[in-house]
Amino acid sequence: MSLNENAVRTASQAHPRPADITYTYGTAGFRAESAPPPLAQQVLDSVMFRVGLLAALRSKKLGGKTIGVMVTASHNPEKDNGVKLVDPMGEMLHSSWEAYATLLANALSDDALIARLKEVVQTAEIDLSKPAKVVYGYDTRPSCRTLVRAVVDGLSAFDVEQVNAGLVTTPQLHYLTRCLNTEGTPDAYGEPTIEGYYKKLANAYTTLAKGRHLLPALTVDCANGVGAPKLKEFVKVIGQDILPVIPVRDHINLAGQLNLNCGADYVKTQQRAPKNVDLVPWQRYCSFDGDADRIVFYYADGEGTFHLLDGDKIAGLAAGFIMDLVKDAGLGVKVGVVQTAYANGASTKYLTEVLGVPVTCVPTGVKHLHHAAESYDIGAYFEANGHGTVLFSPSTLTAIRTHTPSTPSQAAALDNLRALVELINQTVGDALSDMLLVETVLLHRQWTPAQWDAAYSDFPNRLVKVLVQDRHAFTTTDAERKVEKPEGLQAKIDEAVKDVVGGRSFVRPSGTEDCVRVYAEAATRETADELANKVAYIVFDSYGKGQRPVNGFF
Repeated sequence: MSLNENAVRTASQAHPRPADITYTYGTAGFRAESAPPPLAQQVLDSVMFRVGLLAALRSKKLGGKTIGVMVTASHNPEKDNGVKLVDPMGEMLHSSWEAYATLLANALSDDALIARLKEVVQTAEIDLSKPAKVVYGYDTRPSCRTLVRAVVDGLSAFDVEQVNAGLVTTPQLHYLTRCLNTEGTPDAYGEPTIEGYYKKLANAYTTLAKGRHLLPALTVDCANGVGAPKLKEFVKVIGQDILPVIPVRDHINLAGQLNLNCGADYVKTQQRAPKNVDLVPWQRYCSFDGDADRIVFYYADGEGTFHLLDGDKIAGLAAGFIMDLVKDAGLGVKVGVVQTAYANGASTKYLTEVLGVPVTCVPTGVKHLHHAAESYDIGAYFEANGHGTVLFSPSTLTAIRTHTPSTPSQAAALDNLRALVELINQTVGDALSDMLLVETVLLHRQWTPAQWDAAYSDFPNRLVKVLVQDRHAFTTTDAERKVEKPEGLQAKIDEAVKDVVGGRSFVRPSGTEDCVRVYAEAATRETADELANKVAYIVFDSYGKGQRPVNGFF
């Protein structure tokens, strides 16, 4: 079967490609900053159409397995739009196909697009006679519906079986993709509906909460994003009597409010509560990001001082709890944690020296973390920004399912482990699932947020970004902890760090913006700020663009 050139060409003519833009498929898929329609359409319309074509080809390559397409999830402001593809088991698009995505997006004409499609078909050895199936969903951005129509036009050019998931969180789209591909098999992940997603999590959490003393209500900042309606739908399923929550920042129909002065990224980077959210001392708070795949927790002490419980804190909490369950169940499986260079040094020290958990450091990006976590029997990965999950290897799942307990305490631990497997969204980081994971541990420990926080104290740190002429001029090594190019830059960073007590700093290029990110740690807040600023100036003075910051602060 050959490519239907007429169908593709006709459909493509309705989605002309801008001539002055170069697109790159990165960790977050295709992203572009744009205004609401019609400008968003002008920037990304052709990309969306071509993603539809690529999703069809990916499905055909895999013999008709369902591929996911998510429009236009992000923790960034509303004007940031984009799309990403999801592979059959709910994982990120295989890295080898990122090049095909970029190739198709940058074809400058309809004829060039046809030629690139033929190139992909030939190179990837795709049998076009195979069926194709794609599930797609979208978030609350005003541009979504227009962009989705372009994706659908791409799918229709290949006569794809389409499943419209509608308004969903990014993790829900990942969940649906895996469920559709495992339905009716021994590895069935769950019912392939949003209702099935809610029931799976609700049943698991209800099991884990049984007989436990209820904690005070959790206040949830929904970032004015898709997490707001989805959290409310979930609470209707599980009930406030099992999970008392108070949603705030839940306005999805107010233009420009998505992630504005709220959400996980704001709380993490600003080290403060969302605007107009007054913290009651010692109570629990958490923030989703706009597409609900990140979460951070926080609280205020008796003096009103803000305390952040980020992805590092979540990793430590989860790893310690799971290790206890594994030990109590009598299972001989290995638990490990995967971090990036952004992980606070105190968290790494706590994991390795206090909990005795092996830690692997990998470059930033979910695909690196997810892959490394798969090397453990039970692998937890959480980026400091609050994106993460826990993976259970197939052999570990079998052991948990089939192990025969010899005591009542072993039986109880096994029941909890089995419920935990159902509670955790193993396809991708999921704010709702991770919220339930944290609540489970606090419920079992009967801990306040302050007791959780007391496990270790973060080293003071600072993260800033520096606009540069060319981010591609920066390359790193040692899991992004050392700069390889430009030559000589690492030596200057080392010089800046050497006399700082507890000092650590690294720079890495952004995957989406023309900037590099500078991270610094030190023994005190003042020295951490000074070190971050010193390294930022080292970068800016040789490679920066724009106006040099005054008053010594980036």
